[in-house]
Amino acid sequence: MSCDEDPYIFSSDTLPSDRRFLPPLANGLLGWRVYSNTMHMGGVYNGEGGRCHRADVPCPLTVKVETDEPAQHTYSLDTHTGSIFTHTLSSAIVTVTQSLYSHRYYPNLMVMEILLVRQMTSEEPITVRLVSSFTPQSKDIVFESGPDYKGGSHIQGKVTTAEFPGGSCPTVHLIWTHIPPTLTLLPEQSQARWGFILVVANSLDTAEANFDEGLNLMATGNLRPSHEKAWKELWLESQVEVAGSERLCKALIGCMFYLLSAFPSIHDTSSSFGGVSPGGLSNGGDGQDYWGHVFWDQDIWMYPGIALFYPKLARAVLEYRVGTIDGAKDNAQKQGFKGLKFPWESAVSGREVCPEDIYGQQEIHINGDVTLAFQHYLYLTEDLSMFTEGRGREVIYGVADYWVSRASWNPEEQKYHLLGVMPPDEYYYNVNNSVYTNTVAKFSLQFAVELADRLQHPAPKEWQEVAEHLKIPFDQEAQYHPEFDGYIKGHPVKQADTVMLGYPLGLQMSPEIRRNDLEAYELVTDPNGPAMTWGMFAIGWLELGEAEKAQHLLEKCFKNIQGPFQVWSESSDGSGAVNFLTGMGGFLQAVLFGYTGFRSKCLAFSPVLPNDISELCVRGVNYLGISIFAFISKCLCNGSRNINEQVLRRRRMKRKRDKLAILAFCGVMAANSLQRSVWMPSQVFNFTVCV
Repeated sequence: MSCDEDPYIFSSDTLPSDRRFLPPLANGLLGWRVYSNTMHMGGVYNGEGGRCHRADVPCPLTVKVETDEPAQHTYSLDTHTGSIFTHTLSSAIVTVTQSLYSHRYYPNLMVMEILLVRQMTSEEPITVRLVSSFTPQSKDIVFESGPDYKGGSHIQGKVTTAEFPGGSCPTVHLIWTHIPPTLTLLPEQSQARWGFILVVANSLDTAEANFDEGLNLMATGNLRPSHEKAWKELWLESQVEVAGSERLCKALIGCMFYLLSAFPSIHDTSSSFGGVSPGGLSNGGDGQDYWGHVFWDQDIWMYPGIALFYPKLARAVLEYRVGTIDGAKDNAQKQGFKGLKFPWESAVSGREVCPEDIYGQQEIHINGDVTLAFQHYLYLTEDLSMFTEGRGREVIYGVADYWVSRASWNPEEQKYHLLGVMPPDEYYYNVNNSVYTNTVAKFSLQFAVELADRLQHPAPKEWQEVAEHLKIPFDQEAQYHPEFDGYIKGHPVKQADTVMLGYPLGLQMSPEIRRNDLEAYELVTDPNGPAMTWGMFAIGWLELGEAEKAQHLLEKCFKNIQGPFQVWSESSDGSGAVNFLTGMGGFLQAVLFGYTGFRSKCLAFSPVLPNDISELCVRGVNYLGISIFAFISKCLCNGSRNINEQVLRRRRMKRKRDKLAILAFCGVMAANSLQRSVWMPSQVFNFTVCV
């Protein structure tokens, strides 16, 4: 299954006119937009409270290559062999290749490589210029020069202002190899290669150790191979490809690539992951892309598609939230409630850093969003150690305590209410009983009871009491869910809200009610709202078997993809956050959970494909430690069995580690081993195993 051209390589003869859409190079710790003067490091923020933002770090690799002769330029991003951005200059006498990447295995390391290849016989030297715009200064960090280290330049400094009074100010060290203004290919050389490394770390010892490692990797010729090997290992754990739409194929690969770039290495054991912000590590400076803060975007939009394949990366997200427990406790106390109140906008400590107080006070659905990520992790992995030694139960129980103290009993309705909230639809605030907020609160309370039972911990009776009697707004006459008490049907909506009750929340409802919710909100949702919205509508229609309607809505997202490097914008007109990982996550979920119908509490597949998609391959779903391979095709049963068995065998050869394979196409083939398969004819795309 492949597109006509290699879908993993994004190429162009020109750079985007809007430089915001240059590709970001990130590895979960360092993030840099190609050719930008500044980069960022995970967990390094400057500013107190609402002024907290990612601290700008100057980047010594801000270098452009120039030649004296006219040259043809090609820019490409190879997402498959190692997240390498390449600028190639081709002239009659020389081909120059500049490669840039954030090292995947050694996350403190960034690399630039220059290759010169002579194109004609000549005894003349060939010189190219390296034009740098680097200055060792930052408005967020006061840098001073340190002693050179093994030929590398060194600067160090601290951010100027802590996240909260009494908090620490992170230190940043940079060590990099000297970059000369020119490079020369000598007369006797047909080609030559140069490597330059940059190390960014929080301590001098770590910086020097990583610089030593970088020098050793260059000396042994293993600098790029070790990076490419780490990416290869990562891609071996997942594959999401379609046949029938090259545009969709590339979009999915781009989403998966940029999301993975925001997460740490699967080999990382440092537990220092700083979470995922809407614009990723390459963005988030002062006043830019939500200041690099972590929102519900991480837990609801980005996390599910990654957790499906990578339990280690999923756990890193949960560990980030565990690391903010003290801040969440402080937030709850300041609001006058018990338990934990996770911040609407989070940095390192977990204290609220939203610039506008109303969001932190009222957008309390964040608590349920966080616990939903923990719940999905448990259902996918059955890893109870995350909840015991990993302190996950403190999160779940603390959120349950918050809901109990936050809820108010209404004697007239004999229901608990959540008053004065802001729903996900931020056009409204200070409303009562947001249907999304109340539903996610109900489910997080129920999960707290379930987890307590699993861990043989006595659950306070109030958890179940509030869960059972928490109001879930519903209009009996219109048979739909109003967004909140007093919502007037037909009023404008900013983004996906009520339509998320069915997925990802999983609220049980009849197909009629599901349809009514979708129809009620689709017409009034802002067409210029954030990109992730239409993925949720698409999943809803796919649940109802309406593939073409779903595809029409999903295709709206293509307007948010700014070519040629598949970088997303928050809004379809190019405005808003850049490298909008939230939108990518919603889009990816529409395929992973919409087209396949996959649900995690009970291993279930109910695949549906639109007309223009002939095949879908999803490989590497990690369920209870079993790797699942799903291949969905629209081939008819008549004469299709042998063809698809061949496809399955071919993919087995590529992926021998898969433990369970599923092939669905007007019939389902399931293989519970690599040696034996069972043919199960069916007229419906439906494969379910409850474990």
